[in-house]
Amino acid sequence: MILEWHDVDTVLLDMDGTLLDRHFDDHFWLEHVPKRWAAKNRVPLKLAQEQLHALFRSQEQTLNWTNLDYWSDRLGLDIPLLKLEVEHLIAVHPGVVEFLAYCRQHGKQLWLVTNAHSKTLDLKLKKTRIGHWFDGVVSAHQVGLPKEDSRFWGELQRFVRYDPDRTMLGEDSETNLHTAQEYGIRYLFYISHYSSTCTPVVSDSFVTLDYFSRLIPVEGQSTVRIASSGGLCSHVI
Repeated sequence: MILEWHDVDTVLLDMDGTLLDRHFDDHFWLEHVPKRWAAKNRVPLKLAQEQLHALFRSQEQTLNWTNLDYWSDRLGLDIPLLKLEVEHLIAVHPGVVEFLAYCRQHGKQLWLVTNAHSKTLDLKLKKTRIGHWFDGVVSAHQVGLPKEDSRFWGELQRFVRYDPDRTMLGEDSETNLHTAQEYGIRYLFYISHYSSTCTPVVSDSFVTLDYFSRLIPVEGQSTVRIASSGGLCSHVI
């Protein structure tokens, strides 16, 4: 893909795994919550992990998946409070701030569009201090649909007026990229290095980036050539 920044008016960005290290979320849901639930219910940790992982998977691609109030009620735990216990793991991916600064400096409409619950957003934006870069933040819970639903991107127009043909989307979810593609969003990028603990894998369907800094042109240029190869990209000089 050749990205000509003059052809982009709007940049839509996911949060968890895309801008922020998903290690926090993976550790929290797969290790920390089962540990606390096991202690509360006096069951072995391995059994707790098996039961909770199955329960979590049952809510994938629904709004319940990221609804902290739902999980607090379902598990009998104060999920927002438990997040504070491991908030030191919340981190911004390398190159993100530089990319956000580039978008702002060049007049792009910049929106954070996430499935995250409002309580998660409050915690992470306070911790990372990246919220000021955006024109606004839209949660799937406001829209009433998760991004995995192909209707989401049309409903998003109620909050963000954008031309799909002049819009870029960055995501660590291929499912969400597919629904955006169905709606007609033109520039789609898969973030392969979604966690500091993962081994990046190139997408078979979408242009792959390891870090957003790959999309920043050489000074004085507005064009970037992106070649998917292990998440590496090269600039047009």
